[in-house]
Amino acid sequence: MNTKVSEEKPRGRLSLQVVALPRDTNAYGDIYAGWLVGQMDLAAAMLAGQISRGRSTTVAIDRVEFLNPVVVGEHISCYTELLDTGRSSMKIRVEAFATDPHTGRHSKVTEAVFIYVAINEMGGIRTLPAPD
Repeated sequence: MNTKVSEEKPRGRLSLQVVALPRDTNAYGDIYAGWLVGQMDLAAAMLAGQISRGRSTTVAIDRVEFLNPVVVGEHISCYTELLDTGRSSMKIRVEAFATDPHTGRHSKVTEAVFIYVAINEMGGIRTLPAPD
């Protein structure tokens, strides 16, 4: 995989920043894809919780494509953008960018669309509250 420096600007708002640590890597020092998707899910969950004003859960992840590897020490920034809502569902785009803290190199790592559903205390689907 060739690493490409991205000229692309993040869409949405910054929802999560984290540093890639050695415990999150394979034997070659690259970050596990599952760890990265987990960080993106966490970022999307924060936005879903604000929109639903309560509990929500991931029901699908669409179109995950990894563009560049992430190495230990890079700063990962996840940007979220609400794409659509339904009666109880939310479609949220998450873009992840990596920044090398020593060189300032900034590149888009991946993006995906996360689908969340608002749930009640019993785990059943509930209607989203009206927007403010």
